Amino acid sequence: MGLEIGKLYVRRSIFIEASPARVWKEFESFDRLSLWLNLGHTLHEFDTEVGGNVKMSVNVEGKDRFYGGTVLVFDPEREISFESQWQKPYDWPVPTLWTIQLTPLYDGTNVELFHHGFERLGLAAAGNLEAYEEGWDVKHLKALRVLSENG
Repeated sequence: MGLEIGKLYVRRSIFIEASPARVWKEFESFDRLSLWLNLGHTLHEFDTEVGGNVKMSVNVEGKDRFYGGTVLVFDPEREISFESQWQKPYDWPVPTLWTIQLTPLYDGTNVELFHHGFERLGLAAAGNLEAYEEGWDVKHLKALRVLSENG
């Protein structure tokens, strides 16, 4: 069973002309994940199991800011979900969540990436949601598509 997506979320999606089984190969190891997820972020740790750790960073104004959390869902060929919490002093009262879902469609796969759980931030939700909505693009999903369709 997948993680429920709340009311406030950023969603990016892409259609990949490859089966969910083929796309999922790009989720099965740290090295494969790094090939497409390391665009604008740096992946430091990504355990591919429930309860494992995710640690990433992004450079903001010349300084690395670290974030991550616990893998909550690891459902091969369907979904991976994990917590996203900034390290102090940038941390939120509670973590937000990332979910990546793979859904068979036609002869390929619809891949959706959600950054969600902003409603958990109370009054800070609106500003955070807007900032992430403005900042996210689909470069990671495009890289995933290239790897999945050509690998």
